[in-house]
Amino acid sequence: MKPLKLVFMGTPVFALPSLEALHRSAHRLEAVVTPPDKPRGRGRRLQLAPVADWARNNGVETVQPARMSDRSFQAWLKEKAPDLVVTVAYGKILPPEILDLPALGCINLHASYLPAYRGAAPIHRAVMEGARSSGVSVIKMIPELDAGDIVMQEQEPVSLSDTAGTLHDRLAEKGAGLLVRAIDALSRGTVEPVPQDHEKATYAPPLEPGEERLDWSLTPLELYNCIRGLNPWPGAYTIYEGRRIKVWQAQWPGDDGAGARKEEPGTILEVDENALTVATGGGGTLKLIELQPAGKKPMDAGSFCCGYRIEPGRRLDGE
Repeated sequence: MKPLKLVFMGTPVFALPSLEALHRSAHRLEAVVTPPDKPRGRGRRLQLAPVADWARNNGVETVQPARMSDRSFQAWLKEKAPDLVVTVAYGKILPPEILDLPALGCINLHASYLPAYRGAAPIHRAVMEGARSSGVSVIKMIPELDAGDIVMQEQEPVSLSDTAGTLHDRLAEKGAGLLVRAIDALSRGTVEPVPQDHEKATYAPPLEPGEERLDWSLTPLELYNCIRGLNPWPGAYTIYEGRRIKVWQAQWPGDDGAGARKEEPGTILEVDENALTVATGGGGTLKLIELQPAGKKPMDAGSFCCGYRIEPGRRLDGE
């Protein structure tokens, strides 16, 4: 196998296992490309993205172009002459000038079993929609979003106890191993990318403002999936007496209890030391286990109910 010259493009924590794996592989990590540092926090100090931080700590050349169309950046990349450009959660569209530059083209690690969940939020959407399986896919990059030929892919089961966070971590690790194997195969010429079935494509658009607010007219399972799919970021929330309350953990009863309750969705039905039981759409119920009032730390339902004098009959849906 001929070691390949690689340029890696990525941004968040999800990309770090892949970056580490490539750094340890037989291939040559020539440089890392990541977005410019952004001001964050109350002090608005410039903060490195996780990929930039890793690259600098490991002595890897780091370039942070504001735009992929920047001619000086494209000239730099051409001078590097990589055999392959590898992207993992980079968040930018690569123009044809870059896609056509490396000898072996550009590949991307995507956090779904394509063609399912193309787009920016495949992990969140899979959990929020109650998918029972997900996966990772290494694809050849083309101008169309996540639509390139599949080099390699692996499935990953999703359980009803998974959150977006737990699935994120498993897919990041699984994807790192798959990415190295895919690059090895491309180097040897032992893999033939396979076109996706575009008719089966589904999409995972970015989360929109307001999606994290729980809609109590949904069924218990739909609400439970939303809470899992928004954990640990951005967090599902509801409103109680004008205060925003994040809901980190809930308990799904195992069925939707169709028609069992007549109370308005969002009505608090029961309060005890273990759970806050709320009426949902279709006559069902959902138990809330862990909550976090604005400006406070997460707490169990019993502590929340005692501290905020939660009583049956009140509603979790008002401004």
